[in-house]
Amino acid sequence: MDGARTPDIDAALPRQRDLYFAGGWHTPISGQYDETMNPGAGGTLGRVATAGQGDVDAAVAAARKGFLEWRDVVPLERARILKEIAALLRKHGDELALIDAANCGNPYTEMRGDAIIAAAQMEFFAGLVTEMKGDTIPMGPERVNMSVREPMGVVARILAFNHPFMFCGGKMAAPLAAGNAVIIKPPVQAPLSALRLAELVDGLLPAGVFNVLPGGTEAGAALAEHRDVAKVTLIGSVAAGRAVMRSASETVKPVLLELGGKNALIAYPDSDPDKVAGAIVAGMNFGWCGQSCGSTSRAFLHDDLHDAVVDRLADAVARFKPGVPNDPKTTMGALVSRDHFDRVMAYIDSGKSEGARVVTGGHAVTEGPLAEGCFIAPTIFADVRPNMTIAREEIFGPVLAVRRWSDEAEMLAEVNALDVGLTAAIWSRDLATAHRAAHRVDAGFVWINEVGRHFLGAPFGGVKQSGIGREEGIGELLSFTHEKNIHIHLAGQ
Repeated sequence: MDGARTPDIDAALPRQRDLYFAGGWHTPISGQYDETMNPGAGGTLGRVATAGQGDVDAAVAAARKGFLEWRDVVPLERARILKEIAALLRKHGDELALIDAANCGNPYTEMRGDAIIAAAQMEFFAGLVTEMKGDTIPMGPERVNMSVREPMGVVARILAFNHPFMFCGGKMAAPLAAGNAVIIKPPVQAPLSALRLAELVDGLLPAGVFNVLPGGTEAGAALAEHRDVAKVTLIGSVAAGRAVMRSASETVKPVLLELGGKNALIAYPDSDPDKVAGAIVAGMNFGWCGQSCGSTSRAFLHDDLHDAVVDRLADAVARFKPGVPNDPKTTMGALVSRDHFDRVMAYIDSGKSEGARVVTGGHAVTEGPLAEGCFIAPTIFADVRPNMTIAREEIFGPVLAVRRWSDEAEMLAEVNALDVGLTAAIWSRDLATAHRAAHRVDAGFVWINEVGRHFLGAPFGGVKQSGIGREEGIGELLSFTHEKNIHIHLAGQ
């Protein structure tokens, strides 16, 4: 253990570091345990079990057994249990936030919000258990035809590192509410909060209904291709999404994918420069170092307000200063790993070498207690051209590219030229202009005169290579069910 860690973090960390399935803790068959790191302090947080193919087989078998019990629990009882879990998430939110701050580098204050969001998602889907309704289809006298919705079976959810606990606690909700068993594969970079959740909910659900398998690509591929996993989901990169689809195709199972984005914020000439500058900064999610698939990392500013907005950006971003993640005063944390830090710095170097102008940032931060961590100053480039690397590739770091535009058709063509389309934000006082633009951008989730927020009940997801399916609404719940048709001939006997 490194000396930079505080007693509060030590007290919050999970005591169990093994695999959790079948209602208990298991050592990996291979005996492999890997270090998990503290990217803010640069040291280790201890070793965590790594699941392999044999462990996946055992966990899936246990989950299948748990599913057969859980599916027969009446919906309102499932809802009661999920609400009990939500109460636990709220009660232990501070310690879960500390774990994530230490393990993924995001600020403690932001991670407290993640715990609240996870609890809200659990409560939301608990409230929808009676909405898994079918239909009746008229067939005339002596016949009844109806559809019903049934749970799928074992669902595997492969999670990303930027919101480890929010994804674990929140994304288990819909499949559990629908009556499925769930296997969580937490991010390899930050598995600790998922293990702590397993400690907290142990005994609340039938054995095998909730399982946590830390591991790398072997575990992820094994889950995706397993014949007894009914559906696999991923939050991750486009490349990871393709890999999951290939593995899932072996058993022709459905997938739900929330993948990357290179999202646009578009400001029309009638916009308020102060509000646009604030939106650009807010949309970049600098608090967690821009490590968000929904970050609006391309800002398209009309000629008439471009200079006024750019002049305001350095001041607008000034409140985001890298700091020790577990300090409640910290407004911007560390990148998740040294490898990712090096990758983001390479993008910054490419922006400079290709001729973009640094408005602010553009360097690592290594002063004082940050010396051993993975910290980068919030970075904004102007004079960006569409052929530059920073204008085309998802960086997943605190790097924003500003583009100037004058012709709307050319600007929208450039916005839509990439193979991804997750979010977009449009700023204009003219709602007709903004609404037309919202219809013309290739994105699955569009804000008008707002940016960054998610809303429970509003479907979130992307188009093109930004993913398949929608989450955070009733569609997510229904996506974890099969629709079955039942036809009855009343006079058939």
